[in-house]
Amino acid sequence: MNYELKIMLSTKTIEDIKKAIANYPRKKSASMDALTIAQKECGHLTQDVLLEIASLLEMPPVQLNQVAAFYTMYNKKPVGKHHVQVCTNVSCSLLGSEHIVEFLSKKLGVKKGETTSDKKFTLSEVECLGSCGTAPMMQINDDYYENLTEVKIEEILKGLK
Repeated sequence: MNYELKIMLSTKTIEDIKKAIANYPRKKSASMDALTIAQKECGHLTQDVLLEIASLLEMPPVQLNQVAAFYTMYNKKPVGKHHVQVCTNVSCSLLGSEHIVEFLSKKLGVKKGETTSDKKFTLSEVECLGSCGTAPMMQINDDYYENLTEVKIEEILKGLK
């Protein structure tokens, strides 16, 4: 399959990906690092960005797409300034994560998978974030918030600009 490669990533991001590649015995082993580095620059992973990364990793684009599709930490569409991801796996679910999602949905005025009109918040429901002992929890961008209650969520949201 032929496709036109568009350069979407900055020189610095490409260099950062190349440094990550150097840490692995095979280039494609750096897939997750490369996706993370690119997402930090672009905010989300477009098909053009994925094609560029696949080229750098010398792997078929479909394989990289599979990695990006499997993990919820990779955004395939634009997200708000604050990406609110609520864990709804077993531990969090047993301790009320569905209520947390409903509360956030009402508070932010969006449904799961939607972004506020001012582009400040995106609400997502995700699988395990690895913090079962402190459930229910959510991740906003790179920060974890644990043992959530409505009061705690109110305080957290007030602190975000």
